[in-house]
Amino acid sequence: MSAAFSGLGPLLAGHVLLSAAAVALAILIGLPLALLAARRPVAGRVLLGAAGLIQTIPGLALLALFYPLLLALSALVGGRIPALGFLPALCALTLYALLPILRNGVAALAGIDRAVIQAAVGMGMTAGQRLRLVELPLAAPVLMAGIRTAAVWTIGAATLATTVGQPTLGNPIFAGLQTENWSLVLAGCVAAAGLAIVTDLALGLVESGLALRTRWRALAGGAILLAGIALALAPLAPEAIPASGGPRPIVTVGAKNFSEQYILARAIGARLERAGFTVRYREGLGSAIAWRALAAGDVDVYVDYSGTLWTGVMGRTGKVSRTEMVGQIGLWAARTSGVNVVGRLGFENAYALAMTGEGARKGGIRTLADLTPRSPSLSLGADLEFLNRPEWQAVRDAYSLRFRETAAYNPTFMYRALASGRADVISAFSSDGRIAADRLVVLDDPKGALPAYDALLLVSPAYARDARFIDALRPLIGAIPVDRMRQANYMVDRDAGKVTPDAAAAWLVPLDQ
Repeated sequence: MSAAFSGLGPLLAGHVLLSAAAVALAILIGLPLALLAARRPVAGRVLLGAAGLIQTIPGLALLALFYPLLLALSALVGGRIPALGFLPALCALTLYALLPILRNGVAALAGIDRAVIQAAVGMGMTAGQRLRLVELPLAAPVLMAGIRTAAVWTIGAATLATTVGQPTLGNPIFAGLQTENWSLVLAGCVAAAGLAIVTDLALGLVESGLALRTRWRALAGGAILLAGIALALAPLAPEAIPASGGPRPIVTVGAKNFSEQYILARAIGARLERAGFTVRYREGLGSAIAWRALAAGDVDVYVDYSGTLWTGVMGRTGKVSRTEMVGQIGLWAARTSGVNVVGRLGFENAYALAMTGEGARKGGIRTLADLTPRSPSLSLGADLEFLNRPEWQAVRDAYSLRFRETAAYNPTFMYRALASGRADVISAFSSDGRIAADRLVVLDDPKGALPAYDALLLVSPAYARDARFIDALRPLIGAIPVDRMRQANYMVDRDAGKVTPDAAAAWLVPLDQ
């Protein structure tokens, strides 16, 4: 548990910076809008309705929607707008924090006794003086209550920013969920909850100070918040200070949201650090986001799979050999994005449908063709992407599969669903160590509906021709057979004696190899 907490410093700093910036921006936007809404009831109804509508959008979806939006805007200005990481997370969280600030602000201003306003007018105050000396002081306690609500919501929702590449306390939560490392999950949850509680208490001190007109309370609350932000940002200082002997280039290693990707990212990062680069990680990315982030330079290197690029990114459906597929992907990536496909790592992680040994034996199922007549009575459990991917459509149509029900799971829980009987068939990964450990039966694909999935090392345009960068990674090419990858995955995924992705990466491809 102590190891889980020990690595939270930079993530806590990123979480605090993101949350504080989002709440501050929401206050800057929300206060003028609340004033306008209080003065203009029709406009107020429109503004509150729009803020309420935004609040109905799930936080994860709001984060995801900002990525393509910023990417499109960036394309219009020559790629100068970062579409991954801090900016999309900031935009989404600011909108998410707007409703409580706006609603409480309108309620506070509208709730002021009109006799007080009339008295201020009678004393000859201007509109600005009334606002500054009468309305805002009287509205402040209710308004602060809205800011407290917004701050707590934002700190909680900021954990989701991990999915768009912003390091936050969501990193250990997502990584722990995938690798079943509950210490990581607990550490991330405790840290996020603790941050929310401390922030709420400090803001509560400010609120009571304003309500009771006791200046020391308000100042003490503000001082606690500022001190907390300063302390949380301290771990970021080393990145801003060049190391002796000159600054080390900072490179970003990307990873998707399953164990194999975490392991490969750490294997890549270890080699780049040894070559003199400072490495940061953006993990838990979806397939489409990972590729776009690489092409846009938000990620410098990551591992993807030939079938994923072929069907999902390139939109190809034709059947070609594995070698030809990799060759065409390399030419297409260089021509359209400047991405360098450095080479194959040596193993394939293909999609496959799998069943328990007992389930397959009872149903007499060995191939996808055998599955067809049985599928209406069976349930399919899939990872979060599979049911929306062209591979599923291809295999479904090729074999006329019609399952009784389908459900999407985090990959870890997908295997749990199969073991518990919640799912009868799952979309397994061929390099997953749990296939052998759980004695699962991978169903043959006699029609070849599923493409090949060679693991490919991809480098962004910025480092595509960087000899030091490429040379550091070249020992990984062809160095990972599928059996070794399965063992490394199982070292992270197994129930007892599991290791961290860093340890599995060190075992998978030792640095001296």
